[in-house]
Amino acid sequence: MNPIRQSALTSCILVAFFAATGAALAAGKPGEKAPTGPACDVAGPQTPRDIDSKAGTNAVAVATAPKYQDLNLCNIHFHAQAEHKGKDFSVFAGEGASGGYQCNASKSLSASELKKPAGDICKGLKPGDTIEVHWVHSSCDVKPGAGLGSCVKDDCKEPKLRVEAQVFTLVNDPKAAKFQDMIETGQKVNGRYQAKAIPSNTGTPIQFAGSTTGPSYNDTVCSPLKVTWSVRPQCAKLDINSVGAWCKAGNVFAEDHAHGVRKLVTNPKHLAPIAN
Repeated sequence: MNPIRQSALTSCILVAFFAATGAALAAGKPGEKAPTGPACDVAGPQTPRDIDSKAGTNAVAVATAPKYQDLNLCNIHFHAQAEHKGKDFSVFAGEGASGGYQCNASKSLSASELKKPAGDICKGLKPGDTIEVHWVHSSCDVKPGAGLGSCVKDDCKEPKLRVEAQVFTLVNDPKAAKFQDMIETGQKVNGRYQAKAIPSNTGTPIQFAGSTTGPSYNDTVCSPLKVTWSVRPQCAKLDINSVGAWCKAGNVFAEDHAHGVRKLVTNPKHLAPIAN
């Protein structure tokens, strides 16, 4: 295919992908569907992965995105269970909708930490559950909004994307970390939209090239998007009531539930090597 036509086609596919994915995420319904992706034998490196394994032979080039402070925060969402696997979150949670991994610490919580909170939490979360939070950043001149469609715009069709990820164990403890300390500020910091804070005390993030995630992708149909990932290797405890308040009060991301997980990618042909 003519390179110019191919580039234009790629841009159109990218915009359509973001629009459809953004609409699905903004709908706030469990089991959202992503658009059909390319066959995995021609796709770029995929996510999620075991962050303790550096192996990967996918040769599709992915330009490393700048550090998140030099990009615009465009979306925050979270998944039920950890999509990634690591030494600190290695308890397999099962197949299908209940797949993914749980923090090891979730098996040794106190009775008070596991006390049932009042009311529903984000459509079914409970103390002891594990979630993986994704702070999505874009090189486009965009502001925080609903779905991944907020990460792209007409004059910036091929953004550099970075996802900062942290795995949490949910506990009923007002002394635990608060989600409100990690959300969007609504204001720019040094010219970029940023979260109030992203955890910095849970180990050096593991950085690698990958893709977008979610339960609609598998080892046959892969995500077409190229993403730089930074996944923190240690779990942290998060006050479940603070997460529930964020879902209940409404937020600029239109998030009110935990999204599903994609099964762990283990085929080296679908993974990029980890350098650090």
